[in-house]
Amino acid sequence: MKTIQHWVDGELYTGTPEGTIPVENPATGEIEGELLASSAADLDHVVEVATRAQKEWAKVSLARRTAILFKMRELVLANQDELAKAIVAEHGKDYSDAIGEIQRGRETLDFACGINVALKGEYSSDVSTGVDVHSIRQAVGVVAGICPFNFPVMVPMWMHPIALATGNAFILKPASPTPTASLIIARLYKEAGLPDGVFNVLSGTRDSVTRILEHPGIDAISFVGSTPVAHIVQDTGVTHGKRVQALGGANNHAIVLPDADLEFAAKHLSAAAFGAAGERCMALPVVVAVGGVGEKLAQLVMGNAEKIKVGYGLDEGVQMGPVISASAKSRIVGLVDDAEKDGANVVLDGRDLVIEGKEGGHFIGPTIVTNASTDSDLYKEEVFGPVLTIVEADTYEEAINIVNSSEFGNGAAIFTNDGGMARKFTLEVEAGMVGVNVPIPTPVAYYSFGGWKESLLGDHHIHGPEGVRFYTRAKAITTRWPSESGAYEASMSFAREE
Repeated sequence: MKTIQHWVDGELYTGTPEGTIPVENPATGEIEGELLASSAADLDHVVEVATRAQKEWAKVSLARRTAILFKMRELVLANQDELAKAIVAEHGKDYSDAIGEIQRGRETLDFACGINVALKGEYSSDVSTGVDVHSIRQAVGVVAGICPFNFPVMVPMWMHPIALATGNAFILKPASPTPTASLIIARLYKEAGLPDGVFNVLSGTRDSVTRILEHPGIDAISFVGSTPVAHIVQDTGVTHGKRVQALGGANNHAIVLPDADLEFAAKHLSAAAFGAAGERCMALPVVVAVGGVGEKLAQLVMGNAEKIKVGYGLDEGVQMGPVISASAKSRIVGLVDDAEKDGANVVLDGRDLVIEGKEGGHFIGPTIVTNASTDSDLYKEEVFGPVLTIVEADTYEEAINIVNSSEFGNGAAIFTNDGGMARKFTLEVEAGMVGVNVPIPTPVAYYSFGGWKESLLGDHHIHGPEGVRFYTRAKAITTRWPSESGAYEASMSFAREE
């Protein structure tokens, strides 16, 4: 059984662990590794290393920083097979989806390679006689990223390329079930020429998260995970004087209007609901079918879902893997069970799926539920599994009220051929990311990612322009140079020019 270490100061690091955390292959249910759980002393050490490294890294020219990021981009491309197989082994998603995750994460590297444009300041001359003002943005300092299990490459890449490009040092706390990809990324940064100590990986239990939130040497924290934990991260981090961006959970909805191309919608809804086994914050677990199209839509989605090959992510043709753990499977199945007891119809049932040769894996097949109450936990909670719930509404107005009644506001979509209704929806829906005939409206990296309501705590969305603002602080500089004829008159009040 392999021991999975940390990465500190440019090399693998053992430290003084507080025990180990089992790392499981969710396709087999077998424990294949032991992750070292970091201690308070380990965090003190990595913060000391990062603080020292950041002071020098912030002085490095933008030309040199972007050259390293360009090299890192090429290394990620060259090593994406190794990264993808690590994702499959620890998360369970299929190989093609893992490659797609890496590609979407690499988009943020692409954006960071042009960080010199995003860091351009402003300049005003002669705001007063002989007085000029200009602005710059400088690194925050030592920043930490606390990441979820479902995207072990992409979500950290939403953070560290921009943090590093803007002159910060970065401490990554990966999710315990999926730590290995982060160590590969750390090795590639070293190969790319990033100075030791600027990028570090420190794994651990929930206690290690608390220590990160409270440590005085950490200046800012990025978090992606569930909403209850996002509240803890925000409250604790802000209380301890840190800048915090905390992205929480989701329960994304799509409205399907009667004029929509239902076959087109069904294909995309199936992919959005069941891709990555539903374990993504931009999954689409709820559809609101308008004007009596629900039954036909359910049949069309089912026809697509039944074709999905579920299994081990490296096997040929597999399109969907297991969920992350036995407890996750039990929770998802329980939500469907409870809804069914209360009168919902399970029109496609994947609860009892067993994959031959992988009987210990945590597999659930695509599952479609109709006639579920909007008061049920299946409807209200973030299922985070391959379950699609279809509810019905008579009118668009009823449908938009259903969508906006959710406590979450991460993403939302509409399927229609009516441009006026699509525009109306984009203006009225209470969500941060909106799709028109696009079921997973995740913006490209030069825009910013983030939701509304309980899906985002704090002001800053992640990556893109808002990511640059989060990892930097603005400084306005007012300058005057005495002229050859002598100094200007001084005033006891604010200077005024008539």
